[in-house]
Amino acid sequence: MRSATGWERTQVAQSDPECLFCKIVVGEVPAEIVREGERTVAFRDINPQAPTHVLVIPREHHPDVAAAARAGTGLVDELAREAQEVARGEGIGSDYRLVFNTGTGAGQTVFHVHAHLLGGRGMEWPPG
Repeated sequence: MRSATGWERTQVAQSDPECLFCKIVVGEVPAEIVREGERTVAFRDINPQAPTHVLVIPREHHPDVAAAARAGTGLVDELAREAQEVARGEGIGSDYRLVFNTGTGAGQTVFHVHAHLLGGRGMEWPPG
């Protein structure tokens, strides 16, 4: 729901009261929000790995990108679209990396699907 000052923070239908990112969505935990949409929230990573490092998350809770894709609601597409809008707003245009870590072995530490938008410098390959 949109208010005069932006998106109101409200409980979402599918959330986990113990999840850090769900708490950010409802405003219980502060974050530097850079963009909000009806289904998404984008905020700066607290441990940036590039000049621009923004996390794009859905308002609803899914533990990882595979679970979000299985839900079949177009959420992964929405995350990618929102990441593109954030990149444009951050002035990095179409030169960015979008990363989903899935599982502890891949470095996922918060089990709420999130896309890492990285940019503002050259990206080497292969990554770390």
